[in-house]
This record gives sequence, structure tokens and C-alpha cells, in this order.
Amino acid sequence: MSSFFKGRKPKKNQQSENQASDTSEEYIQRSLSVNLDMIRQKTGNSSDVVIRRLKMGKDASIETAIVYVEGIVDNQSIQEFLLQSMMKDDHKEELNEGDAISLISDDMMTVGNMSSTDQWVELFGSLMAGDTIVLVDGTAKALSACTKGGETRSISESTTQMVVRGPKGAFTESIGTNTAMVRRIIKTPDLWLESMKIGRVTKTDVTLMYIHGIANEEVIEEIRQRLKKIDIDSILESGYIEQLIEDQAMTPFPTIFNTERPDVVAGNLFEGRIAIFVDGTPFVLIAPALFIQFFQSAEDYYARFDIATSIRLLRILMFTISLIAPATFVAVTTFHQEMVPTTLIVAIAAQRESVPFPAFVEALLMEITFEILREAGIRLPKAIGSAVSIVGALVIGQAAVQASIVSPAMVIIVSITAIASFATPSFDMAISARLIRFLFMIGAATFGFYGIILIFLLMVVHLCSLRSFGVPYMAPFAPFIPVNNKDTFVRLPWWTLRQRPRLISANAVREGTNQGPESPASRTMVNGEGKGGDNNGS
Repeated sequence: MSSFFKGRKPKKNQQSENQASDTSEEYIQRSLSVNLDMIRQKTGNSSDVVIRRLKMGKDASIETAIVYVEGIVDNQSIQEFLLQSMMKDDHKEELNEGDAISLISDDMMTVGNMSSTDQWVELFGSLMAGDTIVLVDGTAKALSACTKGGETRSISESTTQMVVRGPKGAFTESIGTNTAMVRRIIKTPDLWLESMKIGRVTKTDVTLMYIHGIANEEVIEEIRQRLKKIDIDSILESGYIEQLIEDQAMTPFPTIFNTERPDVVAGNLFEGRIAIFVDGTPFVLIAPALFIQFFQSAEDYYARFDIATSIRLLRILMFTISLIAPATFVAVTTFHQEMVPTTLIVAIAAQRESVPFPAFVEALLMEITFEILREAGIRLPKAIGSAVSIVGALVIGQAAVQASIVSPAMVIIVSITAIASFATPSFDMAISARLIRFLFMIGAATFGFYGIILIFLLMVVHLCSLRSFGVPYMAPFAPFIPVNNKDTFVRLPWWTLRQRPRLISANAVREGTNQGPESPASRTMVNGEGKGGDNNGS
């Protein structure tokens, strides 16, 4: 029996040693040298991790060190607010090992935001986020001073959502700058922000922004839960978040809106939507999103209602052309020649007389060729990208017509379709139209106009089945909400838009009554001429 217990005793000692080692791996130690060795080991002795050792207190008896990552910190803040404060002689007599951390934090540091921690996980999280760590020998705690900085891109004009009238500034890759730009527009304490970190390795900052009292609490909770469920090693762009939280992935239509304009984010927040900011990208996600929202531009709300309505209707027409123009040409030339004037159909037939391919193959070749040219124009350097695209389109189009591969009419149709696709304000919706265009072409080549109508009905049914965080994608058309149709295909004057979208916002009332302009009761000119008799009499 004694031998049995003797064999068990070393195992108990081994458990205590393992627990001690686990504790040392989780918590900061009292020895400064051990802590610095742990930092060097964890960071692989990286060259950009700067460790500066100092001596403080009476007779320079207290050893301290500051640690930061070069390039993501503000060097001026470290020099002026940390090093100079720690190295001056005002508190040398008061410093001792017992309360060195508290004295440094309360009386010596002049940085705005400071916090203390005793865990390695929090220390490395702060270090890699741009904070400066202060360690003191004999103290099992560390101070984290906010010194985030480094080189960032300045605010510039938007390159994807340009407007003639309206603010020009666009978001940058800094999440702090982006949220501040919206704060400058919406100056109310009801603009609430919730921050979290997503990504096991990247620890990307993600911020939820909404207006308390206007946004729907159920939608906010749904978005919050979907964000917290994300378990992935990296978040490099807001597109990661978009694909991980959307309602339905098997659809070509975008169900989450994205923008890089602060005024667009502010306008959607006032309608009750929620904005999702992701650090490292200028594109902000907005949810829930509706189908008609992708055809609205920021400029629509800065222009008069009649101008905005006509331009918005033009966008809808251009979207329809980009969907069915090649399919309509295929259906007419293949099945329904009697629906075209005789002179026109004879001209088209004469052009296609030497073309060896059916109209569907002809349209398919031209569409694929244009997609190749468009993609190549994006990837080429800016200096030659546009020139190669234009020359390539002209040369290939002219050569294809002369070689009798395609007809001139098909070149015109594909060109009009390409131009119409660029009139859609949202790039995501334009891509969806380019994909669905091929389905319409297949339907037209198979059943003519009946095939186009069949694909169109299937598309409408699919759109009506979509949801964006529980909100019907086709609202306010399906379900039909008359009061919310004042800002859809048309935009009525601002004084008639009294209510926010009913299914999105918790507070439907947007403005007071009698906001419209009133004509003066008297039609006389306001320059004193109406009182001319009295003036002459005097």
C-alpha cells in the first residue's frame, strides 16, 4: 500500500506544477524581466515591437518599461505624454514598488484614456491595437495607455457614389474617423454605438450604430445576435460580415446595402435602419435593405422632387433595359418577326444573312466579350485601362462585324445594354442584373416572349420571398403600404413624407403637419410699391 501512495504522490506535484505554469501563462508576473521575455517570446522577437526600459523612484531603484508597436502608435503622444511625464523628477521621492502603478496612472500620465490589467490576453490585445503598455518591476499589473495613431488615409471624395450636389467627403479605412463623420451630422445623444471584436486572429473592431427611439429594437437584437454568432479567424472587409449575417445566401440580389458616404448613412439611420462599421474598410453596411433602396441616390433628396422623380424613373428604365434588351432582340429575330415593322425586320435580316450563328449564340458571344473587356479594364493600370477598353471594344466590334461573326444590330443592342447597366446607382444590383440577363436570354431563345415573361414572373416571386432581417424585401409593394409609396419609384415633396418606413422604424412620425410652402395672401410685390399712393401723398 505504501508503494501505491508513493507512486501517486509525484502525480499530485505534477498537477500543481501544471496549474502554476497555466497561471503564469494567463496572468502577468511580478518580475519585469520575466514579463518582457514573455512579450518577446509571444511576438517572436519582432523588430517593430519596441521595448524601452526606464528607472524611476528615489535613487533610480524602480525599473519600468514601456512597450509599443512601431507604426500603429502616435510617437508624439508617447514622447510628450508618457516618457516626459515618467522621466521628470517631480514624483521621485513618492514612488515605491507598492503603489507605483497607481501613482503613475493618477498623477504622472497625461494621456486621456488609461486602464490596468493583470492578464496577458488583455495586454496583447491592447498592444496590437496601438496602445502603449507600461510595466513596473515588482508589480503584477500593467498599464495600457491609448496612443493609437500611425499613417492613415485622409478624407477624400467618394469614387463609387459620386454626386453633383451634396457632401463630397467619403469614409476612410479608420473606424474612429468614420463614426466621427456621422457624429458630426447627427448631433444627438440618442445616436448609440455598440462595439465588439470579431475574428479570432484579426480581432477586428466592428461597431453597431443606430438612433435610439427610431430604430426597431427587434431588428437591433437580431443583428446583434447574428454578429455575436460569427466565429471566424479573420474579418478583412465588411463583405465578410455581409455574407455571414445575411438572411439568404442563394440569391443574386443583395439583401444588405453598403455605402461609403456619411450622408447616406445618416439618412438611413433617420429612417430606422442600423449601420455596421468595420475597421479597415470605407464601406459601411446598412440593414435592413429593400429592393427599391438600391435605385435611390443621395442626390435624389437634394434636388427638387420632380427632377428626382424623373431621374429615378430613368434608372428603373435603364435597369429594365439592362435585363431584357438582348433577350428581346433574340426573341424578336427568332420567334416574333411579325411584331417588328417590315422595313426594320428586312434590314435586320439582311445584316444577319451572312452570320452563321443563331441570334442566341451571337448575343452570348457579344455579352461574354463585353464582360471580359470590362473586367480587364478594371484590372489594368489606370494609365492604360480606359484606353485599352475603348480601343479593344472598337477594334473587336468592328472586326467581328466585318468577319460576319455578329451583326451590327447586335453590337448596338449589347452596347446600349452595357451603358444602361452603369446607370444603376448600386454596383451590387448592377452585377445582379448582369447575371440574370443570361437567364432572360436562355428563356427568349427557348420560348420567345413567353420565356421572357416566365423568367420575369419567377424573378418577381423570388424577390417577394426574400427577407432582410425579417423585413420583406419588396416592401412597400409587397406587402403594399400606400403611405410608404411616396418615396419609391417616385419621390414626392419633402413636406408630404411625414412617415418613416413602417416595417423598419419603431417611430413612424418624421415631421410635423403643415410643413409645405404657403403662398402669400396678397399677390402684391414685397417692395413697397403697393403703398405708392401714401408715399406720394407724404
